[in-house]
Amino acid sequence: MSAGRFRRVAPALGLFVLAPFVGEFLLGNLTIGEFGIGILLTPLYGGGALLVREVARRTGRGWPTMVLLAAAYALTEEGPIDQLLWNDSYADQDLLRGDSYLPTLGMNVELTTTILALHTVWSICVPIAIIETLVPDRRTTPWLRTPGLVITAIMYLAGAGLVFWGTLAEERFLAPPAQFAGLGLVIVALVVLAFHVGRRLRPPLAGRAPSPCLVGLAALGGTSVWWAPAVLVTAGWYEWVGVAVWCVTVAIGVFLVARWSRQEGWDGRHIFALAAGATFTYAWVSFPNRPESGGSATADLIGNSVFAVVAVLILLAAARVATRPPTPPASDATAAVGKDELPLS
Repeated sequence: MSAGRFRRVAPALGLFVLAPFVGEFLLGNLTIGEFGIGILLTPLYGGGALLVREVARRTGRGWPTMVLLAAAYALTEEGPIDQLLWNDSYADQDLLRGDSYLPTLGMNVELTTTILALHTVWSICVPIAIIETLVPDRRTTPWLRTPGLVITAIMYLAGAGLVFWGTLAEERFLAPPAQFAGLGLVIVALVVLAFHVGRRLRPPLAGRAPSPCLVGLAALGGTSVWWAPAVLVTAGWYEWVGVAVWCVTVAIGVFLVARWSRQEGWDGRHIFALAAGATFTYAWVSFPNRPESGGSATADLIGNSVFAVVAVLILLAAARVATRPPTPPASDATAAVGKDELPLS
């Protein structure tokens, strides 16, 4: 591969690798010795993140569209693909039949909200924001040509198929067709809504946006407020409380970001700050969060420390780029530059 071609696809490759790193390793779900599993999950995570980003940018949309597509990805991965949302003995654990279990739907509300947060924010949006920060001149332009997009879609489907059949063989569980159909309708609705909200700009608001540092601290504080009891309180009664905390946190977060992003001074540094704050939350959450495979607490501590250091180094590199004087986009192939700075509806 020539140097020019590598430079063109480097952001896509970076996102392809960063998504599973943040989604599984930084959280502490996988240990430092489980890189093989991480490689198997890369087409699913990395392919999903790339598809979300490329589809949004190719159609001239911004972050509202990517967030909704990421939510659709979250429900797709943990619903039809690995069926965690419906399996009451997934990985020999019953995460389903707690206090917030709804027998009519065969789903647990607390588990579903957690899955939405995990994948929407950290598996998809955080990696996209970090890699886009590293390439400011290409932040809102597509990174892949049509052949690359097709290859990415094929890899994502192959990764999804691998996870589906591997989980099916291991768990020997297949949800009823009604659950596939019901969640499928929700996923389709999210995709349709994603392209509805990206059609027009909303007018700016008076006032100046907070500094990126304050925005990053708000992201760290808000995500930590939800995560801290989620990993530290194990009593069943907390499930509905956790759902309430999740709803309040999401509502406040959406309100603040929607308002700040329409004020003077909001730019890519603020988007990076949101991602950085959320990344720091994942870094500390990994320590009380035990990996799915169990294993030695010492090995888990070492792995979490290594992954946290790697994440900090990536954030430092992105922060250096974010604080440079702004440069014009490499191409005007999309008009998403302005749209990316303001919420769309």
